[in-house]
Amino acid sequence: MTEIAANAKVSTGDIFLEFLLIGATSFGNIVPYLRNSLVVKRRWIDDKGFVELMSISETLPGLNATNVAVLLGDRLAGLAGSTAALVGVCLPGALVMYLAGIAYHIHGERPIVTAMLKGVAAASTGLVLATIVQLGRKSLPYVSDLVFVVVTVVAVHQLHQSVPRVLLCVGLIAVLWYRPGHERARRNP
Repeated sequence: MTEIAANAKVSTGDIFLEFLLIGATSFGNIVPYLRNSLVVKRRWIDDKGFVELMSISETLPGLNATNVAVLLGDRLAGLAGSTAALVGVCLPGALVMYLAGIAYHIHGERPIVTAMLKGVAAASTGLVLATIVQLGRKSLPYVSDLVFVVVTVVAVHQLHQSVPRVLLCVGLIAVLWYRPGHERARRNP
C-alpha cells in the first residue's frame, strides 16, 4: 500500500462522489481521468501506486476503471469503499450508454453521427498517448522497461498472441530480470 493511501482518512461518501464525478466526466479512455483525480487532485495514491493498481487491473478480467475503483476503494475504506467506488464509477456510464444506445438506434445512420464518432476516437487516442507519456516518464526509468513494453506490443499486435499468454511470458521474464540482487535491473539508461 502506498504511504499516501495508508495515511488518508477518506469517507465512503467522498469515495462515491469522486468516482461518480470520474464516471460522469470521463470520455473515451478513463485512465487519464483516474490519474488526475486520484493522484493529482485527491492525492489518495501516488504515481507508483497508481501504476501498480493499473498493472493489477490490466491483468484481471473486466474494465480497468472498475478494477481500479474496487482496489483503491478497498485500500481507502475496505469493502464499503470498494462498493462505493464501483457504484460511483459505473452509474454515470451505464445511464449514458443506455440513452446513447436509444439515440444511436434512432439516428445512427446519419453522416454527422459518423463524423462525431471519428472525432471522439481521435481525441480518445490522444488522451491515451498523453497518459502513456506521463506515466512512462515516472514508472519506466530503465532501458529494460522499454524493452518489455516493446516486446509486449509486438507479441500482441504483430504476432497476434493472446494477452494472457503475453502477460504470463513477459511478466515471468520481467520478474526474473528484476528479482532482488539482480544488478542489471539497477542500471540506468
